[in-house]
Amino acid sequence: MTRFSRALRASLALFATLAPASAFACACGCGIFDAGVTGITPQDSDSGLSIFARFSAMDQKTNHEQGHIANAVDNSDARIQTNFYTVGANYVINHKWMIMAELPLVQRKFTTTGADASGNPVIETVPLTDLGDAMLRVTYAGFSPAMSTGLGLGIKLPTGRATSPTDQYGGLPYDHDTLPGTGSTDLEISGYHLGHVASTVRWFVQAQYRFAVATRDGYRPGNEFNVSAGLTYDLPAGATVVSPTLAMIGSARARDTSDGGPSLNSGYQRLLIAPVLRVHITRKLSVYGDV
Repeated sequence: MTRFSRALRASLALFATLAPASAFACACGCGIFDAGVTGITPQDSDSGLSIFARFSAMDQKTNHEQGHIANAVDNSDARIQTNFYTVGANYVINHKWMIMAELPLVQRKFTTTGADASGNPVIETVPLTDLGDAMLRVTYAGFSPAMSTGLGLGIKLPTGRATSPTDQYGGLPYDHDTLPGTGSTDLEISGYHLGHVASTVRWFVQAQYRFAVATRDGYRPGNEFNVSAGLTYDLPAGATVVSPTLAMIGSARARDTSDGGPSLNSGYQRLLIAPVLRVHITRKLSVYGDV
């Protein structure tokens, strides 16, 4: 059986900084980096609090199997449409230590083929809106005064819904890996490095590795590794600074396990190319979008 493996993802974020310097952004609530800006990477703030709100959308409707498009008849699921609404805060304690917390709300519509009381196939869309898993992270950036290198340790808490709603026929259409929460407590190890090609051109590389340390109901999400690299160019425009970015993001996730056995219908490898535009409206406010 095939699973959805291609998605169009877009996000828009707004950041307000409660400090006299610009903020840094946050890691993506949908499991991968925001392109070019993440909670483990500072910008130029030595201390202070920043708060953020982020909206991301995904529309998954193409079946892929082993790197190629698969026939839709191999999959009873037709479409997954998701909106993520995330709020959070970053706090730079000093030029060595930073902490971050975020909590997403997941709004999802899952269209799949079920069966009525007589066993006849029925196409049904089952909506679900609930909290996702909260993320807490501490990052050490004291390897250099410029905070150009950092290592982080995070914990993902099981705050999200990890049980499927029932459809109108009493079935449970949502698999574990399509629910807002995994039900597990995960640890995350992360790191980043920043550099300059020129005064207005910066490069970055960042990585995350996440794995479950406590699980529930026999389900364990697969270990996941994400890495991103890219270039950012600052275009001065008076009081406003526009920063286009181009990033490449690679991911590898192992298969989930259920009751000790691997779920053959899970796990993936992917390579994404993401254009980004960030606008620093003032020293305390910025907005960015990526696709």
